[in-house]
Amino acid sequence: MMQDKLSFDYIIIGNGLAGLQLALQLAKDPFFKSHTIGLIDPSPKDSNDKTWSFWEIGAGQWDAIVEQTWHTAKFKSSEISLEIPLQEYCYKTIRSLEFYEASKTQLSKHSNIKFIEDTVAEIQEGTTAKVIGQKQSYSATHIFDSRVPKEFYTATDEHTLIHQHFKGWIIETDTPRFNPLAFTMMDYRFQYKNSTSFIYLLPFSETKALVEYTFFTPFTVASDIYDAFLKRYLLEEHNLENYRIIETEVGNIPMTDFLFWKYHTNSVTKIGTGAGWVKGSTGYSFKHTEKNVAKLIANIKAGHAPSHKLFKRKYKFYDKIFLKVLHDENEKGVWIFERFYSKNSIQTMFRFLDEETTFIEDLAIMKSLFSMAFIKAFFKVLFKF
Repeated sequence: MMQDKLSFDYIIIGNGLAGLQLALQLAKDPFFKSHTIGLIDPSPKDSNDKTWSFWEIGAGQWDAIVEQTWHTAKFKSSEISLEIPLQEYCYKTIRSLEFYEASKTQLSKHSNIKFIEDTVAEIQEGTTAKVIGQKQSYSATHIFDSRVPKEFYTATDEHTLIHQHFKGWIIETDTPRFNPLAFTMMDYRFQYKNSTSFIYLLPFSETKALVEYTFFTPFTVASDIYDAFLKRYLLEEHNLENYRIIETEVGNIPMTDFLFWKYHTNSVTKIGTGAGWVKGSTGYSFKHTEKNVAKLIANIKAGHAPSHKLFKRKYKFYDKIFLKVLHDENEKGVWIFERFYSKNSIQTMFRFLDEETTFIEDLAIMKSLFSMAFIKAFFKVLFKF
């Protein structure tokens, strides 16, 4: 029999990146000191299930748990080979387990925060919002929900979806094989059937690295496809046949123009992947989550709806065009990224991906990518936006 419900001021559904970042910032802010917060997730989050990478200038708030930092990026294709100094930026990687453990340790110090292991079945909205779990029911003044709306999976004709799907190995070698001073953002010399597919390499030391095979495609592939290309890359690029796979990670990040914002209500605010906080054109989420959490909290304190002006319309439009090109002409991906990395400064590229550019900088990016594919996508999107 289900027990009586627990009551909170805020309930956060999902103890992933967005849920924990939100809880941490609520806990730090004196404004919310008297608010009770319940975090509901079916998992104890006690394993490493993903790796987050991001760029930023100088020191950041997550540096204590950063696995590795790089100041040089590489881009390779059959046409070009670039080694890109990141200037004032640095590229950082965090393992999810370290993030979960650090977050839970910090949050456990606050008596007004409660972790709950339960699976949410539904949300009932009324005078008081209710979360119906498999073990118990809960009530709250407001709910922050990171789950993807079910309509995302059913109304597939109403949005463009590119799968960022990947398989990665963390490997160790007996002899030095990697340059830990530079990471490889994209290596397109190992394409699968002329699709937008590439190798991503994060060298943690001369003998340890994360090597990942990634697709930006409308389709997915069987597991043995990733394995074959990972093996081929390690053999041809690093002359490696013998190595130890100490960890494997797989994933599928939605790159989409789905209208997540339509699913906010008076008592439920979508967050994280369920709110479209994963950038549609790249799949990056870590810094976007950090920014959106800050905006969300500022909105609450100002008396606005938490979701008030969380996204910039022009970048949604840009992402929509890019996704349309990748969906309709996926073979164009390598050309797009060749132009993007070779024709723009690292500062302009990162500012654009961080959604911080001026319109003049936007025009420079557009000029570098000018092609018939983008013209066609522009007009297709314009009449639907």
